[in-house]
Amino acid sequence: MASTRAKPTLPLLLALVTVVIPGPGDAQVSIHPREAFLPQGGSVQVNCSSSCKEDLSLGLETQWLKDELESGPNWKLFELSEIGEDSSPLCFENCGTVQSSASATITVYSFPESVELRPLPAWQQVGKDLTLRCHVDGGAPRTQLSAVLLRGEEILSRQPVGGHPKDPKEITFTVLASRGDHGANFSCRTELDLRPQGLALFSNVSEARSLRTFDLPATIPKLDTPDLLEVGTQQKLFCSLEGLFPASEARIYLELGGQIPTQESTNSSDSVSATALVEVTEEFDRTLPLRCVLELADQILETQRTLTVYNFSAPVLTLSQLEVSEGSQVTVKCEAHSGSKVVLLSGVEPRPPTPQVQFTLNASSEDHKRSFFCSAALEVAGKFLFKNQTLELHVLYGPRLDETDCLGNWTWQEGSQQTLKCQAWGNPSPKMTCRRKADGALLPIGVVKSVKQEMNGTYVCHAFSSHGNVTRNVYLTVLYHSQNNWTIIILVPVLLVIVGLVMAASYVYNRQRKIRIYKLQKAQEEAIKLKGQAPPP
Repeated sequence: MASTRAKPTLPLLLALVTVVIPGPGDAQVSIHPREAFLPQGGSVQVNCSSSCKEDLSLGLETQWLKDELESGPNWKLFELSEIGEDSSPLCFENCGTVQSSASATITVYSFPESVELRPLPAWQQVGKDLTLRCHVDGGAPRTQLSAVLLRGEEILSRQPVGGHPKDPKEITFTVLASRGDHGANFSCRTELDLRPQGLALFSNVSEARSLRTFDLPATIPKLDTPDLLEVGTQQKLFCSLEGLFPASEARIYLELGGQIPTQESTNSSDSVSATALVEVTEEFDRTLPLRCVLELADQILETQRTLTVYNFSAPVLTLSQLEVSEGSQVTVKCEAHSGSKVVLLSGVEPRPPTPQVQFTLNASSEDHKRSFFCSAALEVAGKFLFKNQTLELHVLYGPRLDETDCLGNWTWQEGSQQTLKCQAWGNPSPKMTCRRKADGALLPIGVVKSVKQEMNGTYVCHAFSSHGNVTRNVYLTVLYHSQNNWTIIILVPVLLVIVGLVMAASYVYNRQRKIRIYKLQKAQEEAIKLKGQAPPP
């Protein structure tokens, strides 16, 4: 909107100057004031006088209304009114046959009738030049009128208005838009500086206009969602964009197959995102276009992707019996559906994929809790997808009890704490007891806190279940204290005899060795004597 100001009543400024125009007999005409400075529509008195003494004709030429107020023999006083613009009234005389004239300068000043900041764009991109236009109507003198661009109270630029006061003038300013300009108020202010004429600086401000700026990254929204959608599943669709401004004013949404699903949008300081949870059903087309659209200001950014919908059931893995007795036959079969094929079944050598694979086995105890694994594959949009199934076989078999499960010989010290480790295995889990052959006394399995002498003996450990039974003999020897003393009494004499025998043998050996050495020395001496008694040759 334009801003107008009532015209104040301002003083009239006059400069009294006499102009002498030479003529016959030194006749001269003068006009005063020579210069006048007054508000538009004002009035001024102009005096025309002459020195002519005979045959004088005196007048005032002007385009404004004039009234002759007074006159004398050689002067006249006029009042000019409703002066609308700068002009030069002219005093003239006819002195006999000689004509002469004198002119004055009237300068009119006026405040601008209106000053307006032209409408701003709805949105201005950050980093781009923004042109602002101030429209000024009226105002004079234009040489002393300037236009000022304001952001809030901050002066951004000042330019002279120029031109003719009757012609509306548009002054343009260029600024570089920034994020800080978002929400800022811009306005235009005119300044009519009449201080050189002894008056004041008069200003008039337009109505402010608010600017909205925006900024977008060079990237497009990012889609984070799988390319393949499986029927019967819930899929999360997610789209986001970072580095935009102002994020609070942006709108982002997802569109799937031409429909806008229920979704949640979030805005942070410089990023936005949209999230949708979609239930994939049989009614979906096999290919669906997915769009992520971001709208900010008058800009639209979007990302597109084509999703593939597929139906893939897991393979059906069956065992002819999930629980069998040892030695029974079990058939293992895996079937694929929905165009998929079996690519792997544990227990079968690798082979080309087929819709069905099966085999038969004789169940043994080693097959108890054996897991059978089946995998099927489906090709979708050039990608292979896999689904698996697992089943466990349970085999019923009788108890097992061998050396590793239950040692056959045990030797314990009387009074000590021991642990009898004797555990049978089978399916179902067997029960087990260990009883002494002689009297049927029970030997506890597990921790024995204090071993007693009377526990000594041979035991029969019996494991049994609904699928059979097995026995194993266990020999337990208990070392008690009296038995230990007799052992010492027997061992000491034996050791003494052994030591005596060793010493006697050593004595005999050394004596015989000395005798042999002695005999050898005697033989050597006899040989030397015989050699000395022999005659020369």
